[in-house]
Amino acid sequence: MAEGGDAATATSAEPARFAAARGTLYVVATPLGNLRDLSLRALDVLGSADTIAAEDTRVTGVLLRHYGIATRPLSLHEHNEAARVERIVDELRQGRSVALVSDAGTPAISDPGARLVRAVREAGFPVVPIPGACAATAAVSAAGLTAEHWLFLGFLPAAAKARRELLASVASLAAALLVYEAPHRVRATVEELHAALGGERTLVVAREITKKFETISVTTLAEAAEWFAGDSNRERGEFVLLVDMAARRADASAESTIDARRLLAALIDELPPARAARVASAVTGLSRDALYAQAVELKGGAAKA
Repeated sequence: MAEGGDAATATSAEPARFAAARGTLYVVATPLGNLRDLSLRALDVLGSADTIAAEDTRVTGVLLRHYGIATRPLSLHEHNEAARVERIVDELRQGRSVALVSDAGTPAISDPGARLVRAVREAGFPVVPIPGACAATAAVSAAGLTAEHWLFLGFLPAAAKARRELLASVASLAAALLVYEAPHRVRATVEELHAALGGERTLVVAREITKKFETISVTTLAEAAEWFAGDSNRERGEFVLLVDMAARRADASAESTIDARRLLAALIDELPPARAARVASAVTGLSRDALYAQAVELKGGAAKA
C-alpha cells in the first residue's frame, strides 16, 4: 500500500490506497448521519489502523460494520480521555497506528480529542488530520451569511451567568456567531441569543444536517420563538444555530465598534446600564439589547475595580 503523500500525487486511473503509518495518530472525520459521507482516505485509515479510539464504541461500531472493518474500537470519551492518553501514547511508542474518531463529524471540535492530540504532539509523534464532515462548516456553507467572518462558540456554557457573559463579549463583533445545541435546550438558547444580541439579526437554524429530516431554515431572533412554536418537529434533532452579523455591521469599521464601547464606558459612570444603553443606541444606531449586555458587563467590571 502507498503512503499518503504518494496517494495524493498518483497519476494512474485508480488512485493508490492509503495506509496508516506506524507510530502515527490520525484524527479522522466521520459522517454526521449519512454513511456515504465517509471519505475514501478515511476509509483506508480506519481499515488499516491498529487501534481505533472512539467516543462511543457502539456508535462507531455501526460505521465499522457497515464498511466491513473488523477492528474493535477502544473507548475514548470525556470521562476517560485523561486515562486513555497514556495507553495510546504507549501504543504509538510500540510502532502502532491509531485512528481517533468521534460519534459524528470531526474529533476535538466540541467533542473529545484535543487532550489526546496535545499529549501525542508533546510525546513527539505525528498527528495527521483526515478531513471530512463537520457540522459547523456544513451549516455555514448552506446558510448564505452576510458576514465574511464567523465565530464558532460550540455549546454555550452550562451556567447562566457564564452564558450571558460570553454572549455579551461577542455581541458587538462584526461576525456571525455559530452555536451547537441539543433539542431539549434549543428554544431557551434562542431566547438567550435574542436577549443578548437584539431581535433584528438573522437566525439560520440548521437541523439534522445530512440526515433524513435535515432542514435549514431562516428567521430572525425576534421571530424565532414564534417560529419554533409553529411546529413541534422544529425542536427535534441536533442543531447548529447561526446568527448573522447585524445589518449595519456589513460596512462598519473596527473603529466604530471601539467608539461604541468607549461611549458606553463613559455613560455608565453617570447613568444606570439601561439608560446608558438607550443613549448609546440612539447615537450609534446599534442594538439597544446588545449595548445593554455590554453596559452590564462594563458596570460589573467597574464595581470590582
